[in-house]
Amino acid sequence: MLQPVVVAVEAAAVEARAAMVEAVGLRVGTRSGLVPEALEGAWPIATANTRLEGARLDLEIVAAAIWCPSCEAEQLIDEFYALLCPVCGAPSGNLVRGREFEVTYADIARSTA
Repeated sequence: MLQPVVVAVEAAAVEARAAMVEAVGLRVGTRSGLVPEALEGAWPIATANTRLEGARLDLEIVAAAIWCPSCEAEQLIDEFYALLCPVCGAPSGNLVRGREFEVTYADIARSTA
C-alpha cells in the first residue's frame, strides 16, 4: 500500500529537483483496512534506496463515523460496528469518515544548488 505513496512523493521530489524528502504525512481512517503499526513498520522497507529513505512518516488517524438519520448526527463507531447506530440502535450504513488513505503533505528538502 505504501508503494504508490513513495512513487508519487518521489516524483514530486524529482520535479522539485530535491535530493531528499524529510517527512511525509498520511491520513489513515480506522476503517480503511490499514494498520498504522504495519505502515510504520513497512515504511523503511518501502522507502529504501529512494529519495524518501530516512524520511519521517507522520500518521493522522481518522476515527470512523456514520451518519445516523434518527439522531440526525454523526456518531463515532468502533471495530464492532454492526450497521446500527451505537447511540440509538437505528439501522445506519452511511459511513461518512474512516476510509481515508491519502498523502497530506511531503516535506521536500529544497536543493541549494
